Amino acid sequence: MEKIKMTTPLVEMDGDEMTRILWQYIKDELLLPYIDLNTEYYDLGLEKRNETDDQVTVDSALATKKYGVAVKCATITPNAARVKEYNLKEMWKSPNGTIRAILDGTVFRAPIVVKGIEPCVKNWKKPITIARHAYGDVYKGSEMKIPGPGKVELVYTDENGNETRELVHDFTGAGIVQGMHNINKSIESFARSCFNYALDTKQDLWFATKDTISKKYDHTFKDIFQEIYDQEYAAKFEAAGIEYFYTLIDDAVARVMKSEGGYIWACKNYDGDVMSDMISSAFGSLAMMTSVLVSPDGYYEYEAAHGTVQRHYYKHLAGEETSTNSVATIFAWTGALRKRGELDGNEALMSFADKLEKATLSTIEAGKMTKDLALITTLKDVTVLNSLDFIRAIRATFDAMA
Repeated sequence: MEKIKMTTPLVEMDGDEMTRILWQYIKDELLLPYIDLNTEYYDLGLEKRNETDDQVTVDSALATKKYGVAVKCATITPNAARVKEYNLKEMWKSPNGTIRAILDGTVFRAPIVVKGIEPCVKNWKKPITIARHAYGDVYKGSEMKIPGPGKVELVYTDENGNETRELVHDFTGAGIVQGMHNINKSIESFARSCFNYALDTKQDLWFATKDTISKKYDHTFKDIFQEIYDQEYAAKFEAAGIEYFYTLIDDAVARVMKSEGGYIWACKNYDGDVMSDMISSAFGSLAMMTSVLVSPDGYYEYEAAHGTVQRHYYKHLAGEETSTNSVATIFAWTGALRKRGELDGNEALMSFADKLEKATLSTIEAGKMTKDLALITTLKDVTVLNSLDFIRAIRATFDAMA
């Protein structure tokens, strides 16, 4: 058949380790045979980030602003062991954190629900969407090792040179300190993205922080959300028959476990990072979680919510067979292609994305899956496929569909 044409490029951000291998499998087996794929390619593998002093990450984010839609492979955020392993110039920051800061968006993560994979929490009936703030906090933090006794202070100097000081700690010995920040404008964008997404999807919105302990930092998040809701969204929520409420993060965790799902849970940056992994794992697998960064300016960046699957990559390098779940990475591509089609008025591209997602889920429901799903499925007599054969089984399902 004639390949589907694309009028505007996608920004393609390649990544690291086993997900980089899957990335190429997906392109070769599921995309290139059907689409005249038009991408502006950026290699965000750790070696290229090191070679370019991380400029490639910045360039990919700026390209996303230019073209509007990006798709990203999972990438390594290096720790001390990675610095040594890859002989890095320095411990480069999280690429996701850098991209989120530039795009000033909110990350919405939701589990991919498929028959035969039942949630660990038996009362969860509907997907729970995590809305993760995409700027600041520990991801833009400054850190220091304190060698010995001394005083650490926060110092704010205004435009006129006037100083305001707040004691962090009077150290009597060695220790560590971290400074982090956020800005009201970003929190306001986060709040509006969450309220709009709740209205679009007709879901209740929860927001949770720890304002009882963090009476200025976290409390500011709470106040901004409430002010914007009262002034701009209260009547819209009432008309839509949905609810917004604030609660403490520990109370939210307790409520989530007893709920049926079907709502959006808005979290600060780190809370969202952790809770999205918890939600995805409890719904079945870390490889069954979609993630989309939505900017208030209308930019979209799609990716899988999981990491680079390091253990499987080392097996792959050793020539051993792997059974790595590629579903979330496939859905990153379909999400980006669907959004590209939507923005360009390309119905064929949108239909292709829908069909590929259906083929992926149908393959699993037919009992053909990777090992992580086979271990938890309620389906009987399933076939466990290796990484490439699973993708090829999806292609076979796709080709057999009308």
